[in-house]
Amino acid sequence: MLSLQRRWPLLGTTLALTSLAAPLAQADLEQVRFGVPPWPGVTVKSEVAAQLLEAMGYETRQNDLAVSVILNGVAQGDLDAYLGGWYPVQTDMVGPLVADGKVEKAAANIQGAVSGLVVPRYVHEAGIESVADLEAHRERFDATILGIEAGTGINTALNAAIDEDLADLGDWTLRESSTAAMLAQAEQKMRDGEWVTFVGWEPHWMNVSFDLVYLEDADDAGVAQIESTVWTVVPDDLQERDADVHRFMTQYVVDTADQNDWVHAYSYEERPADEVASEWIASHYGTVAAWLEGVAARDGRPAIEAVKARFD
Repeated sequence: MLSLQRRWPLLGTTLALTSLAAPLAQADLEQVRFGVPPWPGVTVKSEVAAQLLEAMGYETRQNDLAVSVILNGVAQGDLDAYLGGWYPVQTDMVGPLVADGKVEKAAANIQGAVSGLVVPRYVHEAGIESVADLEAHRERFDATILGIEAGTGINTALNAAIDEDLADLGDWTLRESSTAAMLAQAEQKMRDGEWVTFVGWEPHWMNVSFDLVYLEDADDAGVAQIESTVWTVVPDDLQERDADVHRFMTQYVVDTADQNDWVHAYSYEERPADEVASEWIASHYGTVAAWLEGVAARDGRPAIEAVKARFD
């Protein structure tokens, strides 16, 4: 299971988040605090980063929180990193904080990601190619879209499309649930050959395990096959507080294929995130060295030396 000393349960309020905050060191950070939504990709990505930082001499804390709480925490300096800033679906959430000088988009840690509505290939081959095709077959879909956790960017876009009756979705229902519950329900429907549409994204193991097609958009609904970039979001003053942590965050860019592998191992094979992360780090020093170029550990050694000493 995940290391309990570094993972903290979901908190619903900013007040609760603030109570987790640790005093800042004068010259640099002693503890790096991550905000982690309940998404497999961000979970493992945060775990990999945390293990590297621990090898460099930092303490880490991974706080399981809703996206809105995470962003507020980063803006207030109660959290030090959020690795799941999906653009464009979180643009309206992150953009104002950047404009106000509260947070920085430190790096596009995943590029070429995709999110949107998906259908099984057998549904696509029956004629469902875009969001505009859904309404004509509403009975087969039960006029329902399976969504993920409330408050996430794609759900916000879907709810807006429903509220504005874009692509004739006005009387459709978005059924929000956890990612795991959504995929379990979708998998059952696909096993039974039923029609279903649900929120999909890549990188994720669903693209490996299921035969899916991303729907084209309609009426500028903004909910189908959205090409995305995932940003690392940090407090605006992180570079001043710890230049090495900041440099690492700006260089921590993950290949989509690697994250697909991480998510498949963690979520589909149900292996512990800390095990997936440690095994991957120990066998990919070349990639890790690029992430840590010019970064020093807390004891002054090159960070890659500290990492190798920990994982060899």
